Amino acid sequence: MDQTSPTVNQDILSVKKTKKYTGEVVYIFAFDIAYELQIPKIKRLFEQPIAEFGLDISKRSPKQLLLHRSYMVRLPPIERIGPDGLIQVSRNVKLFQVGAISITIRVPFAVDHFSELVRYHDLEFKSGSLYDEVKQLANQILEELKSSSVRPVNQIGDEEAYTVFCINSPVLDSQMEPVNTEVWFKSHRRQIASLLTQETDQSILSKQESDESTERYLTYYENDLVVIDWDAALIIDEQKDFDEVLYIMELANLHLAELEAYDKILDQSIDRAYNDLYMHALFQRGNIMRDLREIKVDMTRISDELLNITKFFGDWHLARIYEIIASRFHLSDWYRIINEKLKTLGEIYQLLYQDKMNQWMLILEFTIVLLFIIDLIVLIIGLP
Repeated sequence: MDQTSPTVNQDILSVKKTKKYTGEVVYIFAFDIAYELQIPKIKRLFEQPIAEFGLDISKRSPKQLLLHRSYMVRLPPIERIGPDGLIQVSRNVKLFQVGAISITIRVPFAVDHFSELVRYHDLEFKSGSLYDEVKQLANQILEELKSSSVRPVNQIGDEEAYTVFCINSPVLDSQMEPVNTEVWFKSHRRQIASLLTQETDQSILSKQESDESTERYLTYYENDLVVIDWDAALIIDEQKDFDEVLYIMELANLHLAELEAYDKILDQSIDRAYNDLYMHALFQRGNIMRDLREIKVDMTRISDELLNITKFFGDWHLARIYEIIASRFHLSDWYRIINEKLKTLGEIYQLLYQDKMNQWMLILEFTIVLLFIIDLIVLIIGLP
């Protein structure tokens, strides 16, 4: 891949100095690619080394930090023609043992007006859309990792996408002077809602929608802000502190993608179980019960592993961010739905088991009666 030249970097830096808002848009895509990834077997991806991903938490946290350690590959940056000309696009891939990958794309920006950021939703390059490039990359990763995957999917399904607008602090007022972030937020609430909901005309948004889209926000210092909506988020902070918040959002997005994938698997399993319940004969039901038992155990185990990925303890800033984004994604509702379907599978299993036992008891009773009749015949005809 082509690297950005020093001249291009200098031009970008000089443009940023004259713009009011600078930062980067981070596009997060989560894909389910297998039942499980055998991480120890994976040493390189696209000839790039795989390393454990870690964070240096800058804000208050427990003495023992409990964050899931994923494995990441940094792919070479590429150049594309974006909304404001030539840009350098960075790409990272994270691998998770639960059989999922997360692709993050970072695109820098420097704009004069906050409303200009709306066009970075559904980003289009001169060579094509960002989504098409990410989908192609995900398919290439699937092929690359098939030998290290347990039950890989036949083809990449729908992704779970999330867009995060990261603005470098401090934010500036109309006189280009630094201003308190919370004060700025209250005076730009409608513009922020317009950005998060992808509305080019902020005047058409109702006050109710504007307030609802921006009601869940957090600040820690005077110069930072996180506003979380269901499809996009806004982060204002120092550039070095973006990664910790982005990683929490990435984990939540991956969590949602895996729950959706498991929900589809359970739907298929329940439909097949109902069909098998009515169509198959007695001697085939042992296989059906074994399949149901394996599915139930697999789903329970994977659900536990998924919970371990997003295990947080302590009343601290990142945990609060995760709680907000989890509520936006309705993760608890997804868990409730999946648990109910697991319960349904268990009930079908018990029904099959009872039905099988009843039929075997009927066969046993028939056999006893048959033996009794044979014994009577033997006595009547006087056979020894």
